[in-house]
Amino acid sequence: MAEAERTASMVEQAGRRAAVLKADVGDFDQASAAVDAFLKVFGKIDVLANNAGVISVGLIEETSVEEWRRVFRINVDGVFNFCKAVVPHMRERNAGKIVNTASWFGKIGKSHYGAYCASKFAIVGLTQSLAMELAPVGINVNAVCPGTIVETGMRTIADRQSIEQGIPTAKEREAQIPIGRVGLPEDISRIVAFLVSDEAAYMTGQSINVTGGLWMH
Repeated sequence: MAEAERTASMVEQAGRRAAVLKADVGDFDQASAAVDAFLKVFGKIDVLANNAGVISVGLIEETSVEEWRRVFRINVDGVFNFCKAVVPHMRERNAGKIVNTASWFGKIGKSHYGAYCASKFAIVGLTQSLAMELAPVGINVNAVCPGTIVETGMRTIADRQSIEQGIPTAKEREAQIPIGRVGLPEDISRIVAFLVSDEAAYMTGQSINVTGGLWMH
């Protein structure tokens, strides 16, 4: 909550309104309640950015059923729950932008990332399906697919688990990236800002790679 409060403060300092609401994204009732509370404050929802996510590093055969379900509950159910809660309000206005955070691991399988890859593939498929359903009513649905991004809480966890598994950390993989550096959070936020702008009005159902050239498909 501290990071959310800090972000809200920055928004307010810029002369805009902000509200911080807490919910378990994996629980539809909590997601729906958060959306209703937001609507009471702001009256409408123009943009939904689904960014909550967790990572799990380990061989598939060593991944517990509980860990598999945890990854899908947050990464996939979280996206579904908030889309389901928000879309009816966007339909009423025939307008809206939805951006889901997938991953380049949602386009290619990777050893030791089976649960994470499967969850991100699911987000790409959900994005495409929802985009087709909502295009006729003026709602754009796209996904952003980050590559190797550092300076995030998820990266800290992923690197720790990578060391435990004996596989390279993010910085150790940097030499594989054509642009020559790992990515930063702002590299992703700029693409999200574009996708929710009028400049991206003719784009829907896309999963945009932001990988420094590491993945080009």
